[in-house]
Amino acid sequence: MNLPTDDERSHQRAHLMDGRKLARRLRTELQSQIEIFRTRYGVSPCLVVMLVGEAADSVLYAQNIVTWSQSIGLGCSLVTMPQGAAIDTVVSEVERISVDTSVNGFLVQMPLPAHLSAHTVFEALEPMKDVEGLHPENAGRLLVGKPRFVPTTPLAGLELLDAYGVDLAGKHAVILGRSGVVGKPLAQLLLSRDASVTILHSRSRHIEEHVSRADIVAAAAGRPNLVTGAMVKPGAIVLDFGINFVGSRVVGDVAFDEARELAGMITPVPGGIGPLTNVMLARNVLLAANLQRGAGIEDSQGETE
Repeated sequence: MNLPTDDERSHQRAHLMDGRKLARRLRTELQSQIEIFRTRYGVSPCLVVMLVGEAADSVLYAQNIVTWSQSIGLGCSLVTMPQGAAIDTVVSEVERISVDTSVNGFLVQMPLPAHLSAHTVFEALEPMKDVEGLHPENAGRLLVGKPRFVPTTPLAGLELLDAYGVDLAGKHAVILGRSGVVGKPLAQLLLSRDASVTILHSRSRHIEEHVSRADIVAAAAGRPNLVTGAMVKPGAIVLDFGINFVGSRVVGDVAFDEARELAGMITPVPGGIGPLTNVMLARNVLLAANLQRGAGIEDSQGETE
């Protein structure tokens, strides 16, 4: 990726971190790696997406995952269950799919209906097929610095930081949001790169003060305009993980126009982190397929034979 020059950094408006451009490049590389796998083993890596319920946003998102995955050469199918499905029924289906040897990766579309325990469903997943990194084993491996599968959204954020050459060592990162799918795993990823990390949440006090001292701001709280321009330290890097619908518009957790006046680099919504999440998911599916066939992580990335 092209880094901003010193002159660009001195301008008032932040350099945009273009997730779409990076996603296009990574997609091409990933298609080549998937084709190598298919040639070697005679089958494509296979992903199954489970959707419980009929929430419009979840249905659209799950269908998009299937369509996109198929477009790059993955085998991918959607399994649907009714909104009122009992937890035992859902767990039984998760266990059935988990032992299917034709399935390499398994994703349960979130959020689940309110009556279902997400933790109970995650624990039923086969850890070696848990391509969103939500099973306790995979979450624990990330915690101790031995990651296997990392949740795709924070992984996309890290990929974008790497692409723009951001050295995280010694940086102070403030994360707004403590979910198990973004905030907590992102904190572990940043810590593994020697950043100092503060996690803020709904009970945190003096949020503005914490954010104003951050070299990196990662907003993942699901609240539009939570981070205002006045909070952003001049030259800070702002990662906006939020997806919020305000009328007919999709906006992030950051007041983009305000923050862009002070930040050094910033992700737009849409077009920042979002386009990379499917790429990270497909990469995890390929990794799972290789690990299940006894290949190492390097093999799955096309670095060694």
